[in-house]
Amino acid sequence: MSDTGGHDPDSNELSPEQRLEPQNTRLINAGIVTIHDMETLRACVAYENANKQRVQILRRLEDRASEIRAQDD
Repeated sequence: MSDTGGHDPDSNELSPEQRLEPQNTRLINAGIVTIHDMETLRACVAYENANKQRVQILRRLEDRASEIRAQDD
């Protein structure tokens, strides 16, 4: 296994649209929890703000940002 901290390196290859557009909320949640860096998270927030502006999704992204920051500490 490569030095990726146990994360799937291909998960960062998903676009914000791929992460946030599935009709199934479980897939959206999976797309959010597989975000492991702030750059990807910011891209998803920007995508959501520019398109659907769903408060619940933005809250999940905010929670994920807090988790990522806590891991970096």
